[in-house]
Amino acid sequence: MKVYFTHPYSPWERPTNENTNGLLRDYFPKGTDLSVHSKTYLKKVQKELNERPRKVLDIRTPKEVFNELIIQKIAV
Repeated sequence: MKVYFTHPYSPWERPTNENTNGLLRDYFPKGTDLSVHSKTYLKKVQKELNERPRKVLDIRTPKEVFNELIIQKIAV
């Protein structure tokens, strides 16, 4: 697994992370206390984000990519 190091306060070095933060802001404004939300709601948001196609993943979902990686590891 490749590990990338970036500099603090340099969001341009990690655009995928910043995009994901923006997607989370659709559900939770900055500073939201997540403990006020039910576990059911948090799981719903998790499912929606993991099943949302991403351009960076060639229009595949994070769930699809994760499952492909797991299958590859099992096949080895």
